Amino acid sequence: MFLSFADVNLELPGPGSQQLSSLGNHSLLATYQVSWIRPLPSYDDQNFHVRVSRNKGGAEGADEYVLKITNSEDSQEPDLIEVQTQAMMFLSAEGFPSATPYLTKDGNIMSLESGDTGPGDKKYMVRLLTYLPGVPVAKIATNAQILYEIGKLAAGLDKALSEKFHHPSVKSLHRGQFIWNLANVPLLDQYIYALGQNKYREVVEQVIEQFKGKVIPKLSSFRACINHGDLNDHNILVDSSSASLENPQYRVSGILDFGDMSYGYYVFEVAIAIMYMMIESTDPLSVGGHVLAGFESVVPLTEEERGALFLLVSGRFSQSLVIAAHTALLYPENKEYLMITAKTGWKHLMTMFEVGQEAVEKTWFETAEAYTNRAPAQQMGGC
Repeated sequence: MFLSFADVNLELPGPGSQQLSSLGNHSLLATYQVSWIRPLPSYDDQNFHVRVSRNKGGAEGADEYVLKITNSEDSQEPDLIEVQTQAMMFLSAEGFPSATPYLTKDGNIMSLESGDTGPGDKKYMVRLLTYLPGVPVAKIATNAQILYEIGKLAAGLDKALSEKFHHPSVKSLHRGQFIWNLANVPLLDQYIYALGQNKYREVVEQVIEQFKGKVIPKLSSFRACINHGDLNDHNILVDSSSASLENPQYRVSGILDFGDMSYGYYVFEVAIAIMYMMIESTDPLSVGGHVLAGFESVVPLTEEERGALFLLVSGRFSQSLVIAAHTALLYPENKEYLMITAKTGWKHLMTMFEVGQEAVEKTWFETAEAYTNRAPAQQMGGC
């Protein structure tokens, strides 16, 4: 099936009012009638929910897609976007709920398009992806069952990518100074100014110093893998697999946004998942044990990896909060979305340090240990 586009004006990611005036050359959607295009929340790209009708003028045969326009800076790395997209296709073929691209008329999975002509004209990589059903984890009251499943998914995804995924450009996932790779928490020094002078900055400085002294020297002992790198509560979609309102059972129906994929370590992925599952939880310190249990049902952590978990979770909180504050100064028009994590993130990070590493780890590890004696369905309860 080849899809193409007819004249549609779309706002592009980044500052200013530049638009993608036409996707006629991209030829993604012109085959069918476009019913509507609606913007979707996004960090630094631009995503649109697109509905098309296969029968002109009729509602029958309506299909939905996501039109993803990558920011102009990342669009300069076509090999990286190519390998990310191929990884999505691979995971879908392996049974993971990942979106897949529709081909352009030229048989490509993406195309490079120009904004409005004029000074400073930029180019943007454009893809049309399948639309995945479900609601973001951020919109539900999580319980032990779905937290366990998310941990299990995170481990299975990294394991599949690391053991079975092969592509000529996979080396582009060695991203060096990429600020969102957990190994690069020390690079936050250059963005910490955005916090001003307050108690939050003091905690982040403490995280950075402890990270340099206790995590960086141990990286070589961690098991390496390919990380999704951003399994946050808005990038995981779920739907309910039971009708019970008192005891809902969920399944993961979608994994979104592979833009932060990079080489890292298994323990990075579970730390990232724990941190983001804490964001909307009413009992955030209990979350980690359920996610960890699910992860370790596929990839058990070593003692050294477990020992780094507290600082890795704290490091991810620091990355998210500091980079969001920095980016909000650059793009104030997107501040509401950029600062989603900050609404509860600062409170959770401060609580972790007030309670202390030993007590937090005890809660996580005892909860995870309990799963060796009982099934996750018996571990139900709000988290």
